[in-house]
Amino acid sequence: MKCKLLYAVVTVQLLFTACSDFLDTASPSEQSAQTIFENEGMAKAAVMGVYSYLGDTYVYGQKMSVNWQGNSDTDMSNGFMENPSSDKNGDSGPANFWADWYNKTTQWGNIFKLTELASTAVDGIRNSKLYEEGSITMKYLLGEALTLRSLAYLELVRRWGDVPFKDGIANSDLSNVYMGKINRDSIYPFLIRDMQEAVECLPWVGEVGDYNCERVTKGFAKGLLARIALFAGGWSIRDGNQFSDANVEHYPNLENNPGMKEMNNYYVGRTKDWRKYYEIAEEQCAEIIGDPQNPHQLDPDYGNIWKTVCHLDYNPYNENMFEVANGLGYSGDIGSLMGRRMDNKPENFGGSYACSNAFYFYSFLPQDKRRDYACYWATYKKDNTYVREVMGNNIMGVSYGKWGYFWTCDAYRNLLLTATSRVPTGINWILMRYPDIFLMFAEARYGLGKGEDTVNEKAGISARQALEKVRERAFGTGSPEIKKYDADFFNAIVNERAWEFGGEAIRKLDLIRWGLLDQKIEEMKEAMLLMLDGTQTIKIFDRVYEPSDFPDKLYFKYDKNNEFIDWESVNFYERLAFNPDQNVYTEVNWFPVNNWNLEDERRVNDLVNNSVKILLYASGLRASYNYDELFSKLKYGDLIKKKFITMTAGNGVCNYRHLYPIYYDDIYKSKGYLENSYGYDYK
Repeated sequence: MKCKLLYAVVTVQLLFTACSDFLDTASPSEQSAQTIFENEGMAKAAVMGVYSYLGDTYVYGQKMSVNWQGNSDTDMSNGFMENPSSDKNGDSGPANFWADWYNKTTQWGNIFKLTELASTAVDGIRNSKLYEEGSITMKYLLGEALTLRSLAYLELVRRWGDVPFKDGIANSDLSNVYMGKINRDSIYPFLIRDMQEAVECLPWVGEVGDYNCERVTKGFAKGLLARIALFAGGWSIRDGNQFSDANVEHYPNLENNPGMKEMNNYYVGRTKDWRKYYEIAEEQCAEIIGDPQNPHQLDPDYGNIWKTVCHLDYNPYNENMFEVANGLGYSGDIGSLMGRRMDNKPENFGGSYACSNAFYFYSFLPQDKRRDYACYWATYKKDNTYVREVMGNNIMGVSYGKWGYFWTCDAYRNLLLTATSRVPTGINWILMRYPDIFLMFAEARYGLGKGEDTVNEKAGISARQALEKVRERAFGTGSPEIKKYDADFFNAIVNERAWEFGGEAIRKLDLIRWGLLDQKIEEMKEAMLLMLDGTQTIKIFDRVYEPSDFPDKLYFKYDKNNEFIDWESVNFYERLAFNPDQNVYTEVNWFPVNNWNLEDERRVNDLVNNSVKILLYASGLRASYNYDELFSKLKYGDLIKKKFITMTAGNGVCNYRHLYPIYYDDIYKSKGYLENSYGYDYK
């Protein structure tokens, strides 16, 4: 059972109160601050206090793990809505790229608290005699504090763009507290510098004492440095009204995508020196892969990753390079708002608050062992005389399968027996897994023009071999599918990362930095409408389906206790003329029966309404939308268009608006230094 870091919170809050008082008072607090960082035990407790903020609701306890999955082609927060533009103050508004400055769900205050606490620890350690005298413990702690500060700033920059930034702690006279936004391209070099120092300070996981996956270690620090570098060199929406583009490369938009068109001096860009960041990413990943001391491996059983984390156990292969430590009954909504659905009490576990869709499900090959952990169709509930898994058929709301009640520990289940409201699960949020290292390595090396097959000397493998290492686990050693993927190697990486990391709050952010968020969302929308339409060829990732490829009914077996579905028995990819054995196989209608060849007017209306919901998905991302060409392909295109044009779609100001607005209270308190961009209200 894991020993959660957050149990140090009470002690640490007292310590950091002393540090905070030091900004305003003289000797008593000054002595406290000196005492903290001249004692290894107290210094460790102080750094544990920084960790404790990671599990905060507005950090990884809920927002960045569940709510801020946001909407991409494969991951959805709150699913498809009647009118996303009407929810500018709730969780689903920002997920659909609609929000305003009164939206409390996207406040950045606690992430900034994390930066300040980490900076206080960095400053205290650097100025301590113990550190100057070469204390190895203080060196480790410095590496942890530097990493946590860089992690917090990375989250701020990739979610809000240009943000206030200071390299250190707040001055006692508050002279460096009130400030405006800093160009993100000037923030990343500081984070790179700090992370390059941090990786030299830290031990590998398991190398020293209690340095497990709940603490920052060398492997995660190097991986985070690679991640930061890829974002530093990636695409995002820019405000040309506030910052010069002298050192910024504009997105070329050779595909003439209307969702990437520049307007009102807002444009998609990346720094002109992006290659140096990709070099850093390749180097860091190569050093991890090739280091003989590297303790991280891929767990040979993909499902074991999720079973162990749900049971509050450590992964035995150190696949999870860093987990945000949550406390059972104290923090973390992982699983309770997302995962395999349980509609019977007391469990009430999982749900569709964050979920996926049939587009993502059908992007998988049936042999891919990751599929049923990414997408799970069943709900566990009362079904006539049984309490068991009941097959769902809503292609617009497919649960994640990575978090399951039946994998949780007894302590959690016992808490639920007397609970009157949702119980924090204590399930850790996995912030980075080892396959990310292989795939970042492949991406960076290929992106630099070094090809798929040339070998990096430090890593001892090529980009292609790194990609296939991840696929080998997915399909099994010796499977011919390991080497079957998109001929365009970059597209192969884009697809592989989707299959590997579904539901892990990675996909939307990946697509943003690749400049693909709008394109991939629109591809998903069209495919989903064609699935409802049933008359044309459908493209999903690197796969092509004809309407006849989809079954009209699903047939499946239960286990011997009639409780759990045998997923290998389900004919998801094959149309059968009849039930193979009515005494053995249960059957349900699949989406063609519910949506094709309709004669009932009510069901036609349902199809039209669902089609409009799909088209309104993520509809705040672009300035405007025109689906006339798509409408012309659809059987009920005229009816769908008639309703769609009555709805609000498009923000009217800019394209690729993936960033959040700054909360109004933060703007008021900034004394005029801050204002919103990208069409978000601020007056």
